[in-house]
Amino acid sequence: MNRLEVLKDLPNIDPEHWRPIAVDDLVAPSVPRHPLRLLVLYGSLRERSYSRFAAQEATRLLQAFGAEVRTFDPTGLPLPDGADAEHPKIAELRKLAAWSEGMMWVSPERHGAMSAVMKAQIDWLPLSLGGVRPTQGKTLALIQVCGGSQSFNAVNQMRLLGRWMRMATIPNQSSVPKAFNEFDAAGRMRLSPLYLRIVDVCEELAKFTWLMRGRSGYLTQRYSERVESAAALSQRVNQDAI
Repeated sequence: MNRLEVLKDLPNIDPEHWRPIAVDDLVAPSVPRHPLRLLVLYGSLRERSYSRFAAQEATRLLQAFGAEVRTFDPTGLPLPDGADAEHPKIAELRKLAAWSEGMMWVSPERHGAMSAVMKAQIDWLPLSLGGVRPTQGKTLALIQVCGGSQSFNAVNQMRLLGRWMRMATIPNQSSVPKAFNEFDAAGRMRLSPLYLRIVDVCEELAKFTWLMRGRSGYLTQRYSERVESAAALSQRVNQDAI
């Protein structure tokens, strides 16, 4: 597919300055070249949701960078501990998380923090399943949208959670102030330095995810777990009560 075909749904991108990901510069020849598997989560249920619009814009960009992208719709997701893990929405979210090699979290800032909708999705991602940490070693990119002036409270909170979940959170991030000014009636983001920053975040997520492919297991390997049996680890991290 030529460059113009790839960018046909990205009117704000200047084809002259667009660069595909140089995969061979990031991974060894033996590493599989199938498309990156990226999961996008957004944190609002509003009909006109700017976090969803930003997530959709990021999805188009990530696809243009060659990734396979799936987005989770949080509508109908129970509150944490409000249902069993067999609930269809919880099972869907966990299946997507297991499928993915990296994630992007996009949240509105509400009362100086990430939204409850965003936090509920993160809380349903298990830290461990039978001694396996489903999020460990996956890459993570962060975006927030603001109703007023620019702040970084939501991305800072999500960065802390990504570290806690042992995810490789990329250095770049985006905060979109006065989001109501940045999207048109159709929900497409207008060209501005804020849009360019989201392009940068998507490009960096793609690069870091390629860089981690085939290496995340080694990078997250720990001495303390090598000396502990799998059975003992499973028993310790899956205690009924702490």
